[in-house]
Amino acid sequence: MKGDASGPASDAVRVLPAAEVVRIRLGIAYDGTDFRGWSTQPGLRTVQGVLEEALGTLFRREGVAPRLTVAGRTDAGVHALGQVAHVDLPASALDGVTRPRRGDALRGLDAEPAAALLRRLTGILGASENDVVVTRATIAPRGFDARFSAVWRRYEYRIADAGALRDPLARHRTVWFPRELDVAAMDAAAGSLTGLHDFAAYCKPRVEATTIRTLQSYRWTRRSDGVLEASIQADAFCHSMVRALVGACVAVGEGRLDAGDPFALLEAAERTSAFKVMPAKGLVLTEVGYPPDGELAARAEQTRARRELLAAPVDDPSAWTT
Repeated sequence: MKGDASGPASDAVRVLPAAEVVRIRLGIAYDGTDFRGWSTQPGLRTVQGVLEEALGTLFRREGVAPRLTVAGRTDAGVHALGQVAHVDLPASALDGVTRPRRGDALRGLDAEPAAALLRRLTGILGASENDVVVTRATIAPRGFDARFSAVWRRYEYRIADAGALRDPLARHRTVWFPRELDVAAMDAAAGSLTGLHDFAAYCKPRVEATTIRTLQSYRWTRRSDGVLEASIQADAFCHSMVRALVGACVAVGEGRLDAGDPFALLEAAERTSAFKVMPAKGLVLTEVGYPPDGELAARAEQTRARRELLAAPVDDPSAWTT
């Protein structure tokens, strides 16, 4: 809804009960090169730290220090185009921060609180040449949880081998590999790994955390510029799983492993040194999938219950992704 100079029409979208907590869904993109990952760490620059600092600046006068809940925590150097997070804000604080300013209506700026929040937050982060961008802000549907409501996470991984064009402009998100890789063999190996399995061979161990995941799809293709691109989707990923899966297929592509070996390693269900975990910079979180709005709460409840049954710690609810 666009604001107008008359006032009442734009004010109508701002009726928020003072005691209500409003959940905002955020879309986030970032270049992970200069971040030490997603999660806040003392003395280190992280995506969560930068965003929460900006939110803290925005809400300082309201006495609120917002905290983000993310769909998938990413490691140092990993990028994102389709990251999702949510933040819970007192309605009174949100109203105080996003109240229309003089001239907003004349400029045709949307008076809806989430749209106004996005403008204010972008102003603090920087509208251009910043390595983290909030791409979208909306009032979250009832029952939405960025972490627990998700039904899948999708990643891409790019490798420029000896047969590819090496684009220096893409060097921060593409791994350069010195030999030519057999993409058909890599794709065959990747396909053998899909399904519900214990991925212990492909996960960095975490105390009491489950390594059982459903790998919904895993494909390798060679793009028109020769760059190899993997598309990997699962209900969730355990720590280092994506880069380990990529490393196994690269070992197949260069002939160090046979196409059937990654599945044999999977069945062994224990960490292996048969391949190298690939560098973080080739990995991009492209999208997070959610069910229809009416199923969000049930999905979140189901995910929480499953994690409790599998004895995963509360701070490791399937959100590790790299």
